Amino acid sequence: MANQLLEIKKYGQSIWMDNLSRDLIQSGELKDLVENKGICGITSNPAIFEKAIAGNVIYDADIEAGVRAGLPTYKIYESLAFSDIRNACDILRPVYEESNGLDGYVSIEVPPTIAHDTQATITEARRYYQELGRENVMIKIPGTDAGLPAVEQVIADGINVNVTLLFSVTSYVNCAWAYISGLEKRASEGKDISKIASVASFFLSRIDSNIDGKIDAKLAKGVDDITVEAKLRAVKGKVAIANAKIAYQEYKKIIKSDRWQALAAKGAKVQRLLWASTSTKDPSYSDVMYVDELVGPETVNTLPPATIEACADHCDVACRIETDVEEAYNLIENLKDPDISINLNQVMDELLVEGIDKFVKPFQSLMDSLETKVRKLSPV
Repeated sequence: MANQLLEIKKYGQSIWMDNLSRDLIQSGELKDLVENKGICGITSNPAIFEKAIAGNVIYDADIEAGVRAGLPTYKIYESLAFSDIRNACDILRPVYEESNGLDGYVSIEVPPTIAHDTQATITEARRYYQELGRENVMIKIPGTDAGLPAVEQVIADGINVNVTLLFSVTSYVNCAWAYISGLEKRASEGKDISKIASVASFFLSRIDSNIDGKIDAKLAKGVDDITVEAKLRAVKGKVAIANAKIAYQEYKKIIKSDRWQALAAKGAKVQRLLWASTSTKDPSYSDVMYVDELVGPETVNTLPPATIEACADHCDVACRIETDVEEAYNLIENLKDPDISINLNQVMDELLVEGIDKFVKPFQSLMDSLETKVRKLSPV
C-alpha cells in the first residue's frame, strides 16, 4: 500500500512526529518509523512527557535509581527525559547525516515555567544542549517577547532552536529575524554558521478551535440575516490554514532579503516553518486537512501518531502552500467585517497565554506524579 508520507517528501516537506516515549524507543517502533515510514524528526513537549512518564512502570527502575542517588524530583525528571531524548537522537542520527543536518532532529523544551524570563531561558538552553551532548538535538524556546531575545543569543551560541508557540504572522516574522540576528552575531565573531538549524513552530488547529468557538457563540445567539450567517459560516475551519499560507509568503520575502542572502552565502541553513498543532479537533473536518493544505518546499509538518496513520493512508498529496493565497489574505481581512467582528490579534494573544498554560499544567502535574512515586520508592 502506498505511504503518502513518502509522497510528501518529494515536495520538499519533512514529516516529523509529535510524540516520544521510552516504549516507542525500546519496542523498535521509532526505528521502524524512521527507517521505513518517512519520519525524519521528533518533537516533544511537557504534555508529551507527562503522558509518557506518569503511570508508566517502564520508568520505575530509573526513578528508583534517582531516589537512591538522592536526586531532587526535578533532576529525576531530567534524567528520564534526557535519556529518552539522547536515545531518540541516536536513532535519528543517520537521517541527520544523510540530510546534511537538515533533518534528524529531536526537540526538547526548556521548562515552560520560565517562558517569560529571557536570562533563565538562555541559561537552561545552554545547559540542556551541553548535558544532552547530541548535535541533532533542538532546544525548544517559546516565541514570547522574552523568548525571542533568548533565541537570538542561543543561536549565536551555536545551538539548534525550535521556536514554539507561534500563532500570529507577526510573531513568526519576529522569530525569523531573531534567528537571522543570532546568525549575524555568530558570523561577526568569525564562527561557523553552517551547522546550525532552526524551525519556527507555527500552530494551526488551536486557532480554528478558538475562532470556531467565537463563531458558534454568535450563531447560537441567533442571526436574523441569512447573508450574515453565510459570512460567519464561511470563516469556520479556514483561518488557521489561511494564516499559515500568509506566513509562508513572509518566509519567501525574508529569504530574498539582503541580510538573509549574506548569511546564505556563508552556508547558513534556512529556518523552516514547521506546522504544529496539526490534529483536527472538529470531527466534521478532514482528519488530514492541516497536512493536505500545507504541503510545500522548505517546510516541516509535525504530526501526532493518529494523524501520521491517517495521512499515510489517505492524504491527498499536492503542493498547495501557494494555492489560494489571495483568498487567504481576503479571509483574514474579512474577519474585520462588522458582521464577523473577530479581532485576530486578540485571538493570538489569548492562544499564546493558553499555550504556555497548556505546557505549564502538565509539567507541574508530571512533577506532582513523580513526587508521589519518589515518596513510594524512597526507603523509610
